[in-house]
Amino acid sequence: MRPKATCLVLLLALLLSAGCATTGRPKLIPQGAGEVGTASFYSHRLHGRKSASGKIYDEEQLTAAHRTLPFGTRVRVTNLNNDRCVVVTIIDRGPFRRRRVIDLSRRAAELLGFVASGTTRVLLEVIPDR
Repeated sequence: MRPKATCLVLLLALLLSAGCATTGRPKLIPQGAGEVGTASFYSHRLHGRKSASGKIYDEEQLTAAHRTLPFGTRVRVTNLNNDRCVVVTIIDRGPFRRRRVIDLSRRAAELLGFVASGTTRVLLEVIPDR
């Protein structure tokens, strides 16, 4: 191959691979700031299974999954459709569906009033450590 052609092929390969690159992990929610998105809740089938943190998922506890927040982080979740709120503890990773920001335990979803619909728009606010 000629040197110009080799350079063009390398440049094209670099540009194509850069188009698939991500910018890294999503940023954590700064304390005092909020994250808005869609919440869902865990399936009953996951009750009793081990979460990513090693804790057993109990659908009656106020727990949740978030992609990046550290395990043990407490988060106030407000249902933007009815203004109900609940405080949950992050014990797992997820959700893994687009546009969803948090997966909640069934109990948390019941308190927020969205079990029938399956999902709802929420505001997440990290609660500072005491």
